[in-house]
Amino acid sequence: MHPLSRPFVIIGVLGVIGGGLLSAITAPAPSYHASWAVAYTVLVIGVAQIALGVAQTSLTGAAVGGRAVVAEAVCWNLGNALVLAGTLAGALAVLYAGIVLFLVALVLFAIALRHGRRGMPLVVAWVVLVILFVSAPVGVIIQALTG
Repeated sequence: MHPLSRPFVIIGVLGVIGGGLLSAITAPAPSYHASWAVAYTVLVIGVAQIALGVAQTSLTGAAVGGRAVVAEAVCWNLGNALVLAGTLAGALAVLYAGIVLFLVALVLFAIALRHGRRGMPLVVAWVVLVILFVSAPVGVIIQALTG
Protein backbone atom coordinates (compact mmCIF):
# COMPACT_ATOMS: atom_id res chain seq x y z
CA MET A 1 0.00 0.00 0.00
CA HIS A 2 1.29 3.43 -0.93
CA PRO A 3 1.92 5.72 2.07
CA LEU A 4 -0.47 8.34 0.66
CA SER A 5 -3.27 5.74 0.74
CA ARG A 6 -2.76 4.96 4.42
CA PRO A 7 -4.90 7.76 5.93
CA PHE A 8 -7.88 6.69 3.82
CA VAL A 9 -7.39 3.00 4.52
CA ILE A 10 -6.89 3.45 8.27
CA ILE A 11 -9.83 5.83 8.74
CA GLY A 12 -11.94 3.77 6.34
CA VAL A 13 -11.30 0.56 8.26
CA LEU A 14 -12.17 2.38 11.48
CA GLY A 15 -15.38 3.51 9.76
CA VAL A 16 -16.32 -0.05 8.86
CA ILE A 17 -15.56 -1.23 12.40
CA GLY A 18 -17.42 1.76 13.88
CA GLY A 19 -20.43 1.02 11.70
CA GLY A 20 -20.42 -2.58 12.90
CA LEU A 21 -20.23 -1.47 16.52
CA LEU A 22 -23.00 1.06 15.97
CA SER A 23 -25.13 -1.69 14.46
CA ALA A 24 -24.54 -3.90 17.50
CA ILE A 25 -25.34 -1.08 19.91
CA THR A 26 -28.56 -0.04 18.18
CA ALA A 27 -29.78 -3.59 17.38
CA PRO A 28 -32.02 -3.87 20.46
CA ALA A 29 -33.97 -0.76 19.47
CA PRO A 30 -33.48 -0.17 15.73
CA SER A 31 -34.66 3.05 14.18
CA TYR A 32 -34.56 4.66 10.76
CA HIS A 33 -31.78 7.07 11.77
CA ALA A 34 -29.72 4.31 13.41
CA SER A 35 -29.99 2.10 10.34
CA TRP A 36 -29.08 5.02 8.09
CA ALA A 37 -26.10 5.95 10.28
CA VAL A 38 -24.79 2.37 10.20
CA ALA A 39 -25.07 2.15 6.42
CA TYR A 40 -23.55 5.62 5.91
CA THR A 41 -20.67 4.89 8.26
CA VAL A 42 -19.81 1.56 6.67
CA LEU A 43 -20.38 2.43 3.01
CA VAL A 44 -19.34 6.08 2.73
CA ILE A 45 -16.93 6.71 5.59
CA GLY A 46 -15.51 3.20 5.28
CA VAL A 47 -15.71 1.45 1.93
CA ALA A 48 -15.89 4.46 -0.41
CA GLN A 49 -13.03 6.21 1.38
CA ILE A 50 -10.80 3.15 1.10
CA ALA A 51 -11.70 2.65 -2.55
CA LEU A 52 -11.05 6.25 -3.57
CA GLY A 53 -7.91 6.62 -1.47
CA VAL A 54 -6.33 3.50 -2.91
CA ALA A 55 -7.58 4.21 -6.44
CA GLN A 56 -6.02 7.63 -6.67
CA THR A 57 -2.53 6.46 -5.73
CA SER A 58 -2.61 3.20 -7.66
CA LEU A 59 -4.19 4.60 -10.84
CA THR A 60 -2.18 7.82 -11.04
CA GLY A 61 1.20 6.32 -10.29
CA ALA A 62 1.10 8.09 -6.92
CA ALA A 63 1.22 11.44 -8.73
CA VAL A 64 -1.10 12.93 -6.11
CA GLY A 65 0.76 15.04 -3.57
CA GLY A 66 0.72 15.08 0.20
CA ARG A 67 -1.15 18.40 0.40
CA ALA A 68 -3.90 17.04 -1.82
CA VAL A 69 -4.21 13.96 0.37
CA VAL A 70 -4.47 16.09 3.51
CA ALA A 71 -7.13 18.30 1.91
CA GLU A 72 -9.10 15.27 0.70
CA ALA A 73 -8.88 13.48 4.04
CA VAL A 74 -9.88 16.55 6.05
CA CYS A 75 -12.77 17.49 3.76
CA TRP A 76 -13.97 13.89 3.50
CA ASN A 77 -13.87 13.05 7.19
CA LEU A 78 -14.89 16.38 8.67
CA GLY A 79 -17.64 16.61 6.06
CA ASN A 80 -18.93 13.15 6.89
CA ALA A 81 -18.77 13.81 10.62
CA LEU A 82 -20.89 16.92 10.08
CA VAL A 83 -23.32 15.00 7.85
CA LEU A 84 -23.79 12.38 10.56
CA ALA A 85 -24.11 14.94 13.37
CA GLY A 86 -26.40 17.21 11.39
CA THR A 87 -28.67 14.39 10.31
CA LEU A 88 -28.91 12.74 13.72
CA ALA A 89 -29.42 16.07 15.53
CA GLY A 90 -31.81 17.45 12.90
CA ALA A 91 -29.48 20.44 12.42
CA LEU A 92 -29.79 21.28 8.74
CA ALA A 93 -27.07 23.97 8.79
CA VAL A 94 -24.57 21.41 10.11
CA LEU A 95 -25.73 18.89 7.51
CA TYR A 96 -25.33 21.47 4.72
CA ALA A 97 -21.82 22.39 5.88
CA GLY A 98 -20.91 18.70 5.89
CA ILE A 99 -22.26 18.12 2.40
CA VAL A 100 -20.29 21.09 1.06
CA LEU A 101 -17.06 19.69 2.52
CA PHE A 102 -17.91 16.22 1.23
CA LEU A 103 -18.54 17.56 -2.28
CA VAL A 104 -15.22 19.45 -2.15
CA ALA A 105 -13.51 16.16 -1.27
CA LEU A 106 -15.18 14.45 -4.22
CA VAL A 107 -13.99 17.21 -6.57
CA LEU A 108 -10.45 16.84 -5.19
CA PHE A 109 -10.57 13.08 -5.81
CA ALA A 110 -11.87 13.73 -9.34
CA ILE A 111 -8.98 16.11 -10.00
CA ALA A 112 -6.51 13.49 -8.80
CA LEU A 113 -8.11 10.77 -10.94
CA ARG A 114 -8.37 12.77 -14.15
CA HIS A 115 -4.97 11.49 -15.28
CA GLY A 116 -5.45 7.94 -14.05
CA ARG A 117 -4.39 4.94 -16.11
CA ARG A 118 -7.18 3.85 -18.40
CA GLY A 119 -9.00 0.62 -17.71
CA MET A 120 -11.78 -0.91 -15.65
CA PRO A 121 -10.40 0.17 -12.22
CA LEU A 122 -10.51 3.81 -13.34
CA VAL A 123 -14.04 3.36 -14.65
CA VAL A 124 -15.10 1.88 -11.32
CA ALA A 125 -13.49 4.79 -9.43
CA TRP A 126 -15.36 7.29 -11.61
CA VAL A 127 -18.64 5.41 -11.13
CA VAL A 128 -18.15 5.59 -7.35
CA LEU A 129 -17.44 9.34 -7.60
CA VAL A 130 -20.50 10.01 -9.75
CA ILE A 131 -22.81 7.94 -7.54
CA LEU A 132 -21.59 9.80 -4.44
CA PHE A 133 -21.74 13.19 -6.14
CA VAL A 134 -25.35 12.61 -7.24
CA SER A 135 -26.56 10.87 -4.08
CA ALA A 136 -25.21 13.49 -1.64
CA PRO A 137 -27.53 16.33 -2.76
CA VAL A 138 -30.43 13.88 -3.09
CA GLY A 139 -29.85 12.76 0.51
CA VAL A 140 -29.80 16.37 1.69
CA ILE A 141 -33.08 17.09 -0.08
CA ILE A 142 -34.68 14.02 1.46
CA GLN A 143 -33.43 14.99 4.91
CA ALA A 144 -34.63 18.57 4.50
CA LEU A 145 -38.10 17.38 3.49
CA THR A 146 -38.44 14.65 6.13
CA GLY A 147 -36.17 15.85 8.94
